[in-house]
Amino acid sequence: MLTAQENDLLCRVEGEVPMGKLMRRHWIPAGLSEQLVVPDGNPVRLRILGEDLVAFRDTDGRLGVLGEQCPHRKASLFFGRNEECGLRCLYHGWKFDVEGNVLEMASEPPESRFRQKVKHKAYPAREAGGFVWIYMGPPEQQPEFEAPAWAPTPETRVSIARIDVPCNWAQIMEGQIDSAHSSSLHSSDMLPAQVDTAKAEDTHWLRPSTDKSPRIQVQLTNYGMRYAAIRQPIMNASTHDYVRITTYVAPFTALIPPNSSYNVASVIVPRDDTSSYFHFIAWSETGGIDQDAWRKFCVAQVGVDLDGEYRPALRTAANNYLQDRKAMKRGDFTGIPGIPNQDIAMWVSMGAIADRSGERLGSSDVAVIQLRRLMLAALHRFETTGHVIGFGERRVPQAKLRSYQGVVPKSENWRTLGASEEEVALLGGMEQDEVEREMAGAFRT
Repeated sequence: MLTAQENDLLCRVEGEVPMGKLMRRHWIPAGLSEQLVVPDGNPVRLRILGEDLVAFRDTDGRLGVLGEQCPHRKASLFFGRNEECGLRCLYHGWKFDVEGNVLEMASEPPESRFRQKVKHKAYPAREAGGFVWIYMGPPEQQPEFEAPAWAPTPETRVSIARIDVPCNWAQIMEGQIDSAHSSSLHSSDMLPAQVDTAKAEDTHWLRPSTDKSPRIQVQLTNYGMRYAAIRQPIMNASTHDYVRITTYVAPFTALIPPNSSYNVASVIVPRDDTSSYFHFIAWSETGGIDQDAWRKFCVAQVGVDLDGEYRPALRTAANNYLQDRKAMKRGDFTGIPGIPNQDIAMWVSMGAIADRSGERLGSSDVAVIQLRRLMLAALHRFETTGHVIGFGERRVPQAKLRSYQGVVPKSENWRTLGASEEEVALLGGMEQDEVEREMAGAFRT
């Protein structure tokens, strides 16, 4: 469990708090490319780390992400005209380009040089893996942009379900770093079967184990951590283990163990202290699942389950997620359709910011405990040395990072399963010792 102070350090992201400052030093997957397809199309509201922003694609196809309030009289630029390579405020006609430069000031006399003295807030933007990314940190510290783990090549097929969730980012991420819950909460969607590996059907997944109490082992890395949930398989249980490895890429990404059809990832981006954008991603370099089918599988279809801004429209806490108790009597474990909806019901029920001071944690919570320690350690190191987790001389490109699942001999060293050559060379070196020393100094055991 955490103290109230530690809980605030972990969860709060708005303003000048440590976690928000650390997250600003990373490229942030702020919006979806599908929201900004058409040049001169409709502007899009975003809220990231407590800041209200407006995004647009200009006439030449360039992406712009600006502060939502016009610097003149603070009217919203969301209502502006996106035209001729700029976003024009409706109130007085001030027009801004993607870099925040003032192109025109219709309300000022032609001879005025006032526009040269005004620069609006604008964040650098990139596009990759189905997302629009922004950098919100100090310009002089801007890292090089790189492709995310779920889009190692431009040809990778990426399908994304996006849901606006009214709770803090950390309890959502903890749900991704918690393999034990899937055997209960998702037991009607992740069915045990006599299969040689995890498989994906149209309506459910299959996994080769009935074991609900995995052994959790954690491996720290300089970008986050990997952990193994080791279960007894249905077949060859005396000689083999069923191993599911989740890779956490701080601060936003969890690479979930794949199935035979596609890889899976979760990306959590804080809107503010008490709400987040949750993304559930299926991706494949060779096959995969198309976006419409993925959103139908997740019961997260825009216009059906969600509104146009990806907010739950059908199932909410106010109507108890339309939980079907009759279906539960018939054998459905939760009575709530869709893996993300089942998770959301649990996350939101904890409160906007969960009170972790009264938790009773067990052996299945080892990875959750390590996630908290890791991120508090990362904050301590950032505050004392300026080091940003995931950046350093020895690092593995995100495109080389993977999760893993499989039935393997008990003698197999899980720490190298699914790891690239670059990562194997890094794992177990001095970087891990350094992280552990930082953890010891930053977290109350």
